[in-house]
Formats: sequence, C-alpha cells, structure tokens
Amino acid sequence: MTVDEELTHLEDAIRKLKIDYDIYFNGGTPRPPVDAQWRVESVVKKYSDASRLSFAQRFRYNSLVQRYAMFSDMWRQKVKMREEGREPPRRREEPRPESAAQPSSFAIQWNDPEQEQDKVERLFNVLVEAKKRCGESTDSLPMETFKRFVKQKTEQLKKDMACQQVEYVVEIENGQVRLKARGSS
Repeated sequence: MTVDEELTHLEDAIRKLKIDYDIYFNGGTPRPPVDAQWRVESVVKKYSDASRLSFAQRFRYNSLVQRYAMFSDMWRQKVKMREEGREPPRRREEPRPESAAQPSSFAIQWNDPEQEQDKVERLFNVLVEAKKRCGESTDSLPMETFKRFVKQKTEQLKKDMACQQVEYVVEIENGQVRLKARGSS
C-alpha cells in the first residue's frame, strides 16, 4: 500500500471513528470504540517521524493528525464526564397534550357567509386557535378582513364551480395551518 493510499485509509478511519463515537454517546453501543481508536493511533504513530513523506503528504498527514487530536480530546472529555456522572441531560421531545385532545382538521359549509355569521366566526376562531397551537402569528388576521376574504372567496367559488355551497377546511399539515376552500353541492 502506498503512502497516499494509507493516508486516504487514515482519513476514512478517522471519519468512521467519529461516527462510532457518536453512536456510543447517543446510547447505541455500551462500550466506546477503543479498537478502532487503537487502529487509527497505530497509523498515526507509524508516520510520526515523517522522514519518508513528501511535503504534500506531510501537510495532509499533519492536517489529519490535528483533526484526530481535536476529536480525541473531545471524546476523552465526554467519556470522563460520563464516567463521573456529569453527562448533560438529553433533551427529549414530549408529546403535546393539546394536539391529542383537539382534531387536526375542522370543516364547515355555508351558502352565504353574510347570512351565517356564526359559522364564519367559528371558522375564524378555529383558524386562530390552530395558528396559536402551531406557533404562527395571528396579529395580521383581523376578523373584518377575514370576513371580507371569506365573502369574496365564497362568491368566486360558487361562480367558478357552479355550486350552491362552499366548504372551508382548517388543517394542520407538517406543523403549518392551511385554510382550504372547495365547492360542494
């Protein structure tokens, strides 16, 4: 194996060792990957004298050794913290109780939004509540603007689709609130 091939192999071994340590620190394996670390260190020691390396190879070797030294120091500190019981607590995502209690969609129909103001207000309240649950801003959503929008959209859909009623649906998709309108008979 040539020196360049061994340096490429060393680079790959360092990358794999980093992945193995990430797996260990995230609880995937019970023991740290000391065998893989020993193999990396043996290659590092093999070329430590640098007498048979060209200038370009020496530069590449030194950059690999610096990267390995940085990772090695970080791993040593994390292992020490884990052994001493000072490991920082892992942050876990807890399910939101309100998302389980409330449905992720709401649908309502009407012929004329001006005649059925209570339905428009219910739709508006559901939309605002869904936006709040998803962390979206509701400041730019006044009730009067919403009523005008619903009136215009209803008239447009009834004309375009030749339907009697329009159904509005509030859905939560991928953490974002969607208001959909469609004609219905």
